[in-house]
Amino acid sequence: MSQFLIVFALACVIWGVASSLLIVAALQKRGYSVNWLWLRLFIFKYLHQYRQVTRSETGRVGPLFYSYVISMNLALVAVVAYVILNHW
Repeated sequence: MSQFLIVFALACVIWGVASSLLIVAALQKRGYSVNWLWLRLFIFKYLHQYRQVTRSETGRVGPLFYSYVISMNLALVAVVAYVILNHW
């Protein structure tokens, strides 16, 4: 069970990284400047920009925003479950 949780958490992190790269690509397509070198530090800035841009264009938040948030939360839950199961 604990190996499954680690593999699941890693899969969620990969999913989140892919979502963040797609978010940055969508922002670049819309004319926003993106610093690829410092992406990890500025991801929350880019998430906020993506949320604002998609909301102003369609009236709804874009699906990549939720994809990133859900994947990172699932990874966090999996890691916490792993720690709890291995601690007890």
